[in-house]
Amino acid sequence: MEIVFPSKLKKGDTIAVIAPSRSMKIISEETRRIANERFDELGLKLILGKHVEERDEFHSTSVEARVDDLHWAFSDPDIQGIITVIGGFNSNQLLKHIDWEIIKNNPKVFCGFSDITTLNNAIYAKTGLVNYSGPHYSTFGQKSEFDYTLDYFLKCLMNDQPFEIEPSKQWTDDEWYRNQENRNPIENEGYLVINEGEASGTLVGGNIRLFTLLKGTQYFPSIEGSILFLEDDKKTVLHHFDMELQALMHTDEFRGVKGLVIGRFQKESNAKNELVLKMIQRKEELKNIPVIANADFGHTEPKFTFPVGGEIEITAEESKVKLKILEH
Repeated sequence: MEIVFPSKLKKGDTIAVIAPSRSMKIISEETRRIANERFDELGLKLILGKHVEERDEFHSTSVEARVDDLHWAFSDPDIQGIITVIGGFNSNQLLKHIDWEIIKNNPKVFCGFSDITTLNNAIYAKTGLVNYSGPHYSTFGQKSEFDYTLDYFLKCLMNDQPFEIEPSKQWTDDEWYRNQENRNPIENEGYLVINEGEASGTLVGGNIRLFTLLKGTQYFPSIEGSILFLEDDKKTVLHHFDMELQALMHTDEFRGVKGLVIGRFQKESNAKNELVLKMIQRKEELKNIPVIANADFGHTEPKFTFPVGGEIEITAEESKVKLKILEH
């Protein structure tokens, strides 16, 4: 399969906002105003998909409507990038209805996370198009605690140079969209090195539940020679994460995985460092690859953007941790 890197975004480009998961209808006016202002400051023009405001009893809309917006966003030559409104639970409903040739023949930036993990990895598996796990349109609606997220969005999507991912200085785990004035940031202790080592490979992954659901289907990317990036939200306690990881480890291809980076757990998961260490260290299949946890991606804020299908090198040592995105 030929790997395709989309053209980077630049000032003056048009970004399509689509809702392949939950509807834009649930996004508050304040969040929209702040997000729109941020994109305007970047010199990026927004255009909304025809169906983004539709909302049914599942806070989403029909498969046909969501696929229609996805096809439109990739097909329209006046659109240079695509960003999802928000995550949810149902983007996997779209997969068998997508015309993958439209995406393959119109490569462009595509960005989202959480439930969008399904599309991130399926797009890469089916077309070879490198795309991006990163902030939603709604994420841009944060009034504060957004600088780190914006910095790595720019490094990954508006620049083609390799870059290192440094840990954030502080992080939050709050419902910021309900109260923009009460963020209560927590000091970041930095990366947690579980297994030492060095590795380089192709970066795939995202939300572990959505990623694992693709296993055994045509939409699951090769993990041979990969560095896996895996995270989950507050609904998952550590033993659920353990189960999903074990399911991946049962695949024949897992023997070719070169490294593992785990996104920061939310507080409700109660995944304390000592428990994460024990979970990983008792797995024989992981003992010879570098494993790093507490990375700034997933369902806490802020988050860095990373390329699904891009190339990365990692170094995991007690005195030195490096995550360097090489090709993106």
